[in-house]
Amino acid sequence: MEYTIFTEPQQGFSYDDQLAFAQTAERVGFDAFFRSDHYMRMGPGDALPGPTDAWTTLAGLARETSRIRLGTLVSSATHRHPAILAIQVAQVDAMSGGRVEFGLGTGWFEAEHRALGIPFPDKRFGRFEEQLAIVTGLWQTPIDETFSFDGEHYRLEDAPALPKPVQERMPVIVGGGGAKRTPSLAARYATEFNIGFVAEEVIAEKFAGVREACERIGRDPATLTLSVALPTIAGADEAALVRRAENVGETLDEARDGTNIVGTPQEIAAKVERLRALGAERVHFQLLDLRDVEHVEFLGTEVLPLLPR
Repeated sequence: MEYTIFTEPQQGFSYDDQLAFAQTAERVGFDAFFRSDHYMRMGPGDALPGPTDAWTTLAGLARETSRIRLGTLVSSATHRHPAILAIQVAQVDAMSGGRVEFGLGTGWFEAEHRALGIPFPDKRFGRFEEQLAIVTGLWQTPIDETFSFDGEHYRLEDAPALPKPVQERMPVIVGGGGAKRTPSLAARYATEFNIGFVAEEVIAEKFAGVREACERIGRDPATLTLSVALPTIAGADEAALVRRAENVGETLDEARDGTNIVGTPQEIAAKVERLRALGAERVHFQLLDLRDVEHVEFLGTEVLPLLPR
């Protein structure tokens, strides 16, 4: 089992906030630090200091951390041309010494696209599929060979397919709740399949679906890491839990809806054991208040020692 910190910086947090989170997560024993890929706050509230770009941020963190893995949950296929994205990710991988993980999704936040003038096509899944094919194809093309692609949405002709990532196989994360196409793409392209923000019975269903997709193409399902991403509120007692829930705009009762990871170290350990029994091999703890660095510290010192490895 592996455990990561997953953040949503577009909700009003700076690069320095993210740096403090990532460095603390590294120090207290987490395996990775992930961030979303958004350019606009969701919901009401103070949006200052403004958005930070996901891959620019990860490039900075690559130089200011030494062990922890770094990645996106997930980059939006609508935000960048896939050939440029492949270069950006490979460069950050080099800057980190081979610690990057690449999560990619279709993109969904239409208001963000309208605000910034980013095209938001009605049918995005085809673009997403072509981006996976292009990015992984560029990385896997042998040195001294070129890569070409002729699809419905993108066309590349004799691309140099450079630079290469430091890692021989870049970890690729594909996730989502789709019943057929998402599991199929995960089976074809991903090293990790992620499902987030759903109840345990839904997690079990989605894990079963992606295992079946692997079997249909002759892939051993055991070669695909299964993970969950869930909002997390941890505390030593009820007062700490109430405070942290209120800091992200919820009551504790709302947070305890059966979907999230909420509670004392013992309660969280019990939840993680249930997730492991469903097949989860990695848990992404989503923390929404990036000014609460003590939350990361508490999870690392009081919760991680209780969790299976």
